[in-house]
Amino acid sequence: MAGLASGLLALIILFEEWGWVPLQQLLARIGRWPGLRWIEGWVRSLPPWAAVALFALPTLLLLPVKLLALWAIGHGHVVLGMLVILLAKVVGTAVVARLFTLTQPALLQLRWFAWAYSRWTHFKHAVLERARASWAWRVARVIQRQWRQRWRRR
Repeated sequence: MAGLASGLLALIILFEEWGWVPLQQLLARIGRWPGLRWIEGWVRSLPPWAAVALFALPTLLLLPVKLLALWAIGHGHVVLGMLVILLAKVVGTAVVARLFTLTQPALLQLRWFAWAYSRWTHFKHAVLERARASWAWRVARVIQRQWRQRWRRR
């Protein structure tokens, strides 16, 4: 059971590693659109506890969507349910990544958050160090580079 939990945690960390920065950058570009800049400025100005509440909001808003997807799966719409869950994960990660970038200074003012973030960062780096040394990671990086090269040629 511990091996399964470690494997799932490693997958979450890998998703964060490969998805967090590009998704956050995409939302940063969208955030520069006229009419949306003031939202980012407002988010940056939040006090620490308001930043915590805002940071938790995407999880709370996506929970009903994910539950609806599970309901769809339970009623035989497996592909639809899985697509909704996948889309919710990607959108949720993008929003949380951008919110974290905007609220990080405020969040780190909270002693408990700074402590937890420091522990998470150390743990994540240790997991990534082991993952990057693996054969699977090296193969995935080669494939990723090939895809990027193909994409840039277009």
